[in-house]
Amino acid sequence: MRRNPHAIFATITASTLLLGGFATATAQAAPAKAKSLYAPSTLVLTVARGEDPMTATVERAVTLACAPTAEGTHPDPAAACKELAAVQGKFAELAAGPSNRTCTRQWDPVVVTAHGVWQGKPVQFSTTYGNACEMAGSMNDNAVFAF
Repeated sequence: MRRNPHAIFATITASTLLLGGFATATAQAAPAKAKSLYAPSTLVLTVARGEDPMTATVERAVTLACAPTAEGTHPDPAAACKELAAVQGKFAELAAGPSNRTCTRQWDPVVVTAHGVWQGKPVQFSTTYGNACEMAGSMNDNAVFAF
């Protein structure tokens, strides 16, 4: 009895497609999960060395989730979420107000970034400071980027 390699390959391919179709149909038939009562607020915050957020070297990064409870790898998620809620998730407003900190004019750029979702809306924020002292002074030592 002679075996036809093309027929064997065609049979295996058809079987794979058929079984794959059953798996896809089964996956689509799974019941949907219940939706959360809270809009998602999950962020990744970074502090990096460099001028450009795309090329800067990340030194520290944390996660922060604010709904339904404050959690994540951030050292003080409750305080950070409270501050973000006070400015309605507008990171640029965290730096609002005068700084009372005296800093050197040394150029050692620091970039802070925030990426994720705040109350269901996408967030992409970055800003560059001349050095770490300027960053801390501009942020008025708030909890959001204190990690």
